[in-house]
Amino acid sequence: MNMNFNQLALLQQLKDGIDRFRMNHPKFPLFLKAVSQEALKEGTLIEINVATPEGKTYCSNVRLKADDMEFIESLKNLNTP
Repeated sequence: MNMNFNQLALLQQLKDGIDRFRMNHPKFPLFLKAVSQEALKEGTLIEINVATPEGKTYCSNVRLKADDMEFIESLKNLNTP
């Protein structure tokens, strides 16, 4: 896979952003690791709640299907060197 300079720069920006996020929120990656190792299987319900500083809330959820598991495995493999 050939990458040009702009793509390499974008990847570096993404890596820097991830590193900063991990420093700002050290428990969140640990949470994601535990969930990915123990809870992601067919039938699992993933729910996301977002509350703005103004008090507005958003909520959505998905129940994992067998088809979703291949995609999730590919995401897990992105983090593997």
